[in-house]
Amino acid sequence: MPTTAATLDAPRASLARRLFATVDIASLACFRVLFGLLMFIEVWGDLAEIGEFYVAPEFHFTFYGLEWVRPLAGDGMYVVFGVLGLAALCVTIGLCYRLAAAVFFVGISYVFLLEQALYLNHIYLIALISFLMIFVPAHRALAVDAWLRPQLRADSAPAWSLWLVRAQVGIPYFYAGLAKLNPDWLRGEPMRMWLTHGEEPAVAGWLLREWWAPYFFSYGGLVFDLLVVPALLWRRTRALAYVLALCFHLINAAVFSIGIFPWVMIAATTIFFEPDWPRRLRNRVAAFVGAPPSPAPILAGPPARLVRSQEATLAALAIYVGWQLLFPLRHWLYPGDVAWTEEGHKFAWRMKLRAKDGYVRFFATDPELGETWKIDLTGRLRGWQRQEMGGRPEMILQYARFLADDLRARGHAAIEVRVVALVSLNGRTPQPLVDPTVDLARVEPSLWPSPWILHDFVDR
Repeated sequence: MPTTAATLDAPRASLARRLFATVDIASLACFRVLFGLLMFIEVWGDLAEIGEFYVAPEFHFTFYGLEWVRPLAGDGMYVVFGVLGLAALCVTIGLCYRLAAAVFFVGISYVFLLEQALYLNHIYLIALISFLMIFVPAHRALAVDAWLRPQLRADSAPAWSLWLVRAQVGIPYFYAGLAKLNPDWLRGEPMRMWLTHGEEPAVAGWLLREWWAPYFFSYGGLVFDLLVVPALLWRRTRALAYVLALCFHLINAAVFSIGIFPWVMIAATTIFFEPDWPRRLRNRVAAFVGAPPSPAPILAGPPARLVRSQEATLAALAIYVGWQLLFPLRHWLYPGDVAWTEEGHKFAWRMKLRAKDGYVRFFATDPELGETWKIDLTGRLRGWQRQEMGGRPEMILQYARFLADDLRARGHAAIEVRVVALVSLNGRTPQPLVDPTVDLARVEPSLWPSPWILHDFVDR
C-alpha cells in the first residue's frame, strides 16, 4: 500500500495527543517542593557574598546585548535576594505559586546576568527550570493554593508538563557527555590538574592522588553523562541508574566546590521515576502505620483530536525544546577550539572541560603624545574577576573598551589599548590568546567570529 501524508503524520499526531493525556501529579508536586526548598537554601547561602560580588566591584562584566543590566544601588541587591528567598519559599509551599515562580525566574535571571565572571552552568539551569515552573501546574497538589482554592486541586497533570521538565534536566546531561568527547578529556585533563592541586577531601582523599584517578573520573563522567538519562527512562535500569546518579553527585559534592548543583541534580533526577512514585511511597508508609492509603487518581487518555489551544501549546513546546537542542551546538559556527577561543562556550553545558591560567597586561598608547604605558589595574578589579578574565577574550575586550573610555574621559581623546595575554590551556605552555597588535579600543563587540582572537594554538 503506498505511503500517504496521513500515514506519515499518524505517529506524530499520536505522540502529540499522548502529550495531552494525564499522568499522576505526585512527582511534579514533589519536585516543586524539593526545587523550591533548594532554591531557598541557595539564596540564603548567597547572602554573605552579596557585598563582594555585586556591591564592591567597580566594574561588572556583562553579557553581549545586556550591558544595561546593572546591580541596584545601596541596599537594593539585598532586597533582591530577600525577594528571591521569599519567592522560593512560596514555590516550596505552593502559595501564589505561578506568581512566585515568575518572580523567582525574573530575579534569578537578573542576578545571573549581572556578572559574567560569575557564570555557572548550574545557575543557568536553575533559571531555565524556574522559567518552566511558571507553566507547569505543580501547585494543584501538596500546595497551599490547592488548599485555599479546592476547585484548583487535581490529582493529575498533562503528560507534557512532566516530559518538559524531564527534557530540561536530561539535555544538560547529554550535552555534557558529548562535550567530553575531546582529546584533552580522554587523556585525563583537566581532571588530573584539579585532583593533583585541589584540596584533598577528609575521607579517602589520598585516592585522588593515584595515577588512575583522573582516568576514572574522566571516563566515568563521560559514560555517566551519556547513559544516565536513557537508563533512568528505562524501567529495568532506573533503580540502578538513580543509585549511580546519587553516588556520582555525592562524590562531586565531596571533591569539587560546586555549591548546590549536586543536590539540585539529585532532586531533579527523581522526575524520571514513575509519576506516582511519591503516592506509592506514601501508601507503603500508610500501610506500615495502619493509615488509609491515598487513592490512585483517575487519569484521562489521549484526546481524540487536539483543540486550538493544545496545538498552540504543542508549537510552543516544540520551539522551546528545539532551541534547547540547537543553541548548545553554535560553537561549530566559529573557527578554532572552543575551549581556547570561548566563542560559543557559554550556555552549551560544556562543564569543567578546561582549566586556564592567564597572564594579561593592558597597554595604552596616546599617539598625540607618542607615549605607551602599562595600565595599572591595582584596585580596579576584584581577584576573582581578574582570574576569570585571564582566559576569556570577550571579557578582555570588554575591559579594554572600559579602560579606553576611562582614559578618554581623562583627556586622551585618541587613546589606543592593546593587550598581551599569555594563557595556558589544560597545562600547556602559555601561548598568546589575542593579537597584541590590535587596538581593542576600536573593536566593537559582535556575535560574529573575532579575527583578533588567535584561534590556532600549538598543542604542546
